Amino acid sequence: MTIAAVNGELNSRVFDVDQVRADFPILHQTVNGQPLVYLDNAATTQKPDSVINAISDYYRTTNANVHRGAHSLSDRATALFEGARAKVAAFLGGAALEEIIWTRGTTEAANLVAHSWARYNIQAGDVILVSNLEHHSNIVPWQLVAEETGAKVLPLPITDLGEIDLEAYRQMLSPAVKLVALGHVSNALGTVNPVAEMIELAKAVGALTYVDGAQAVAHFEIDVSKLGADFYAFSGHKLFGPTGIGVLWGRKALLDTMAPFHGGGEMIETCSFAGTTFNRLPYKFEAGTPDIAGAIGLGAAIDYISTFNRAELAAHEEDLLNYCIARAADCEGLVAVGEAQQRVGVFSFLLDGSHPSDVGMLLDQQGVAVRTGHHCAQPLMARLQVPGTVRASFSIYNTRAEIDRLFEALEKVKQFL
Repeated sequence: MTIAAVNGELNSRVFDVDQVRADFPILHQTVNGQPLVYLDNAATTQKPDSVINAISDYYRTTNANVHRGAHSLSDRATALFEGARAKVAAFLGGAALEEIIWTRGTTEAANLVAHSWARYNIQAGDVILVSNLEHHSNIVPWQLVAEETGAKVLPLPITDLGEIDLEAYRQMLSPAVKLVALGHVSNALGTVNPVAEMIELAKAVGALTYVDGAQAVAHFEIDVSKLGADFYAFSGHKLFGPTGIGVLWGRKALLDTMAPFHGGGEMIETCSFAGTTFNRLPYKFEAGTPDIAGAIGLGAAIDYISTFNRAELAAHEEDLLNYCIARAADCEGLVAVGEAQQRVGVFSFLLDGSHPSDVGMLLDQQGVAVRTGHHCAQPLMARLQVPGTVRASFSIYNTRAEIDRLFEALEKVKQFL
């Protein structure tokens, strides 16, 4: 489900990659004397003018603290801030407003669930299952809970192709499993996990599910009601929005039972030295002055992406990935890492006889921006027995010509290694 764009129309804009590129000012520059080719979108996406302008306009015309203000600026700021929450709720398939919690990003969302739900509900002997594909932010919070409670964090095995071993997952499920933590899409390999099926299997043994959607929201539509998860999180900066803002969606029945994450202003109903009572959802989890401009920027990013037909965007990105795979097959010495049947937006690889960081540095000298290393997925790299990878990741503004530039640059890299 999408929301109305700024002009009040749904999915009205015909996709034209050249016109899309014109919306992103950062793309039109040179780096090291070469036109920029930005292929690091899994780390962060670039921002269109509409998002930059929304943030700038807020600070130029509306800057004030939200809620309880007795003046017009505060009223306007509150309307924009809460309006952004409504945009997120619609973007996630029509979720309830009180189920949308502002966070600093996906990492803080995982820590919120770990602190406010897991620490109160996980006990010694319980099991938390975590995919071996996960980013560290979807591993470490659960390890901290396990250390405090005596529970166990067990990794879900993956295949050599970089897919979760579903048969092994079924065998690991038992009444001892209280939480399954999954990435919707792997940031390191682009694997699209079968989360709906895995959530259904987890429910059968009474386990809750937390889904890290940071790498998914920019690539395809999300409907949390159909997905069936208990918690879903994402970061604004992966969705053409600003850094420092993110979202945790949770089922209201669960959020109502959970303790606050931080203490301070806004999250209280009453406060005295005799005791404190807490605010209603979602404010119970939003202590202190929030990132107002960040929320407004994220709302503008949702407005922007909602002007397009999401299926057309997905088809463009699929074409880029398939074209990259085809070019890679003809690149001598290139070894693809992760070849899942269902993947999106990411091509990870190694060059024979070279370290990923050296490849990345030499690509940068030619204006090609990629990411190298373990991608905050060290358990995955250990499982694949590689030190790290070179990762090229794609978005709606990338082109086949930029992929050609990548492979032309790689041919020059080989001459230096």
